[in-house]
Amino acid sequence: MFRDTCRRFFETEVQPHHAGWEEEGVVPKSVWRKAGELGLLCMDVPEEYGGAGADWLHNVIAIEEQWRVFASGPGFSLHNDITSPYIRHFGTEEQKQRWLPKMVSGEMITAIAMTEPGTGSDLQSVRTNAVKDGDEYVINGSKTFITNGQNADLIIVVCKTDPKLGARGTSLICVEGDRPGFRRGRNLDKIGMKAQDTSELFFDDVRVPVSNLLGAEGTGFAQLMQELPQERLVIGVQAIAAIEAALKATIEYTKERKAFGKPIIDFQNTRFKLAELKTKATVARTYVDDCVARHLRKELTVADAAMCKYWLTDLQCDFVDQCLQLFGGYGYMWEYPIARLYADSRVQKIYGGTNEIMKELIGRTL
Repeated sequence: MFRDTCRRFFETEVQPHHAGWEEEGVVPKSVWRKAGELGLLCMDVPEEYGGAGADWLHNVIAIEEQWRVFASGPGFSLHNDITSPYIRHFGTEEQKQRWLPKMVSGEMITAIAMTEPGTGSDLQSVRTNAVKDGDEYVINGSKTFITNGQNADLIIVVCKTDPKLGARGTSLICVEGDRPGFRRGRNLDKIGMKAQDTSELFFDDVRVPVSNLLGAEGTGFAQLMQELPQERLVIGVQAIAAIEAALKATIEYTKERKAFGKPIIDFQNTRFKLAELKTKATVARTYVDDCVARHLRKELTVADAAMCKYWLTDLQCDFVDQCLQLFGGYGYMWEYPIARLYADSRVQKIYGGTNEIMKELIGRTL
C-alpha cells in the first residue's frame, strides 16, 4: 500500500511537471507540502514527533519510486535520510519537538552544508567557523554544492568551533534560513539534476543561539562519520533504481523502434546486450537488497557502505551509457528520459564522498 501511494504521487504530482521544474531549476515548496500530507516525508520519525515510526525500508521504497519515473528534482531523500537522522540521533528533546514535526509535514525543508569552495571530501579541513559570544554562536564562512539550498528553511552547518583541534574542533550547528547575515548565492547550473536546487550559501556574522548546536561541541566529525554510511547506502539505492528504470525504458524502446523492417530487439546484438544488462541489474539488485537488510539489522559497516556506493554508481554510469547507445541518436535528445538520466547519473560518483575516497576507506580494511 505504501509503495502504491508513492507511485501515484510521483506519477501524478511530479512526473508531469518535472520538465518545467528543470527549466526553473527548483521544485516548488507546495510539492513538499503535498508529499508531507501523504506521509512521504521522514517516515521513520517517531510518532511523538509527527512521523509514522516506520522502519527505514519505507524510505527505500520512496527512493525507488522517485527514480522509477526519472525524477531527480525533489530532494526528498536528503531531507528524509540524511538531515533527519542528525536531528533524531543528536538533537535535544526541545530541538526534536521544534523541528521534526515541521519536517514531516513538509512545512520545513532541510539541507546539510558540508562542502566548501576549497573543501570537498576532506571534511576535516572545513573553514567555516562558529565563535561563541555569550549565549550565541557567530558563524562566518561559505558553502557550495548544497542540495535544497534555495528552498531550505533549516540548514545543518558543518563548522569549526575550535580550529586548533582539527577534526575534534568540528561541530554541527543548525541555522534557520531567515537569520540575518545568511544569504543564498547562485542556484548552480549543473549538467544534470537540473530540477534540484543546488546552491552556494554564505554566512556573514550569522548569530544563532547555542541551543541550535547538535550534540556536544566538538563532536561534529564523529557525528558525520556515524551518519555517512547511510547516506552512501542511499546513493546505492538510487543507483539500482536508476539502473532498473533505464533497463525497462530501453527494452520498451527496442521493441517499438524499427530498423531494416523489424524491431531492433529482433537483432541478436540487441538481445545479447540486453541480456548482459539484465544480468548485471539482477546481480546489483541482490547486492543492494542485502546491504539494506544488513543496515536494518545495524550490521552495515563503513567499508560495506563504501563498497555499495562506489560499485553501484560506477555500474550505473556505465549501464545508462550502454542503454543510451541502444536509443541511437534519440538517446542524445533531452526530451528522452534516458538522456536526462545519463546526465543525472554522473554526479552519483562524486557526492557523498567521491568513489576514490570510497576505495580508500575500503583499502584501510585490507
